[in-house]
Amino acid sequence: MSRVEKAFTRILEGRSDASLDFSDLCLIVKRAGFTLRQGKGSHQIWFKEGFDEIINLQPKGSTAKAYQVKQVRDLIHKYQLKID
Repeated sequence: MSRVEKAFTRILEGRSDASLDFSDLCLIVKRAGFTLRQGKGSHQIWFKEGFDEIINLQPKGSTAKAYQVKQVRDLIHKYQLKID
């Protein structure tokens, strides 16, 4: 199992949201079909064609913010998203 697949599993299981690597979260969002539109500063705005929601990510050091990991998990469940 690759690093990204392990991180994806951790997100789905809700384990260690506060310690997930920010780059892993961004890669998962990208592999789920979202496109990056750079925001201001360190903000990253991700969108997907046909979705009303956007994902606004900002790192907390080298890790992802726990509430943003939960938002990504909720979208994964809501839309049954997969990573390729």
